[in-house]
Amino acid sequence: MKEGIHPKYEQATITCACGANYETRSTAGSFQVEVCAACHPFYTGTQKLIDTQGRVERFRNKYGRKA
Repeated sequence: MKEGIHPKYEQATITCACGANYETRSTAGSFQVEVCAACHPFYTGTQKLIDTQGRVERFRNKYGRKA
């Protein structure tokens, strides 16, 4: 590899708004995120399906399995 053309790949800390910290390596340095695997509803099992005007039920009726 050529010398001097590659960015520095240094230790970085990713900090979430929930307080979780992740140690990794990055060319962008340390930064903050709003959601991570520790607080995202999909990963914590607290995700709720919000049905706006019955759209989910209409979708399920239209494309759901027919027994």
